[in-house]
Amino acid sequence: MGVLDKKIVVLPGDGIGPEVCQEAVKVLQAVAEKFNHTFTFRYELMGACAIDATGTPLPAETLEACEWADAVLLGAIGDPKYDKDPSAKVRPEQGLLGLRKALGLYANLRPVVAYEQLLEYSPLKPERIAGTDILIYRELTGGTYFGEKGRDENSAYDTCTYTREEVERIAHQAFKAAASRHGILTLVDKANVLETSRLWREVVQEVSQLYKDVQVDYLFVDNAAMQLILNPRQFDVILTENMFGDILSDEASVIGGSIGLLPSASIGDGVGVFEPIHGSFPQGKGKGIANPIAAILSAAMLLDYLELPTEAACVREGVQKAINSNILTQELNKESPYTTEQIGNFIAYTVLEGDEVEPHKSNIEIGLSTII
Repeated sequence: MGVLDKKIVVLPGDGIGPEVCQEAVKVLQAVAEKFNHTFTFRYELMGACAIDATGTPLPAETLEACEWADAVLLGAIGDPKYDKDPSAKVRPEQGLLGLRKALGLYANLRPVVAYEQLLEYSPLKPERIAGTDILIYRELTGGTYFGEKGRDENSAYDTCTYTREEVERIAHQAFKAAASRHGILTLVDKANVLETSRLWREVVQEVSQLYKDVQVDYLFVDNAAMQLILNPRQFDVILTENMFGDILSDEASVIGGSIGLLPSASIGDGVGVFEPIHGSFPQGKGKGIANPIAAILSAAMLLDYLELPTEAACVREGVQKAINSNILTQELNKESPYTTEQIGNFIAYTVLEGDEVEPHKSNIEIGLSTII
């Protein structure tokens, strides 16, 4: 792979978002230096911080920057003052939904991996979850969240609508992913009750004819929720609609022991957006306790998206080395925890130096001070 010059917009967002984004950017800068690429970073507002500054969660300047970029790195959005006020007309989450719609981000990818060294931190029995490696494909711009809504004093409604095209385009992506992994795709729906689910099942059955090497399983969402706990190893690629995917991917996050380990990618017709699945965790803001690994793994997915698989693998190796060396925040290392910044330093330094890095705190503290 030759030298690349890529434009990356960074949306740090709210709460711990800026802190974890800073470490992900640090790792991307290490990648750029090691592989002689140029990454140009542009920072913009989205979420509660954008509402405070401009009155809107997704300023026009932010959207314009995202459309200009080759990829977008997002921290987290949300603030308690909006969570506690259900009557608020303008909310941080509107910015995220607006960004997904404007950029045509119809597919949300969430990998769920159970790291051998961290099995004890999951509330599930290690023997149930060991070896889990799932990729969830959640449809992101249709369904209940984007359907017509309304209410009066005594009733309310949220309409769930899907078109054949919306199902087909994400189904093809999910089948291609399954074909490159272990060859199993599970469609999760509620086809015994919902008309939209029956459409999903029909379309997936049609698309499956083009992917003869992929085994297709079908599960109702209630059973799928149970199977994720009973035997998550049975799953390879899970494909599902928007609301089911939202719920199941958060359920699956407990398998790895920490929501701070799980990245995500939102891709579609335009620029891809990459973000940790965790929230803004405002209680942890500024304390150096936020786990940056999910944001750093989101940066690895960003590199995959930019067709830099070697660079992405290098980042994941750095994360694995941090886990192996117990270079972790207090949620996963209560005896001798490391700070958000120290973990970012260690992983970035590992990207640059490979196996030469020794996991001593002194190395982590000086980290990249003279390198990046």
